[in-house]
Amino acid sequence: MQTPAEEQLQRRRPGTSRRATPLPLPPSTTPAAAAYFPVELVVVFLCVTASLVFLPVVLPPLPPPPSLLLLVPVCLLAVLVAMAFVPLDAHSNFVGSSRL
Repeated sequence: MQTPAEEQLQRRRPGTSRRATPLPLPPSTTPAAAAYFPVELVVVFLCVTASLVFLPVVLPPLPPPPSLLLLVPVCLLAVLVAMAFVPLDAHSNFVGSSRL
C-alpha cells in the first residue's frame, strides 16, 4: 500500500521534480591562506619583505630631506583635520533644492 505522498509523486508528470536537491560541496584540498592569496602575490610579499629587511643593512644612510619637504605630511594632516570639522551644509546638496 502506498502513502498519499508516494501516489502524488507517481501522478506527477515525468521530468518535473518537486525541488532540486543541492549537490554536496567537495572538501577543500587547499589551505585557507591559498584561497585568499595566490602564489604570485605571496612571492611578491616575500620579495618586498626581504628588501625591507636587507636593503637598509646594505645601503649607506641617506642625507636628511630638505626641511620644506618635511612640511608636506603636516600640511596634508592639517587639511584632513580641517575637512573633518567643517560642517556640511546638507540642504544645498539636494538635487531639487530651491535655495539659490
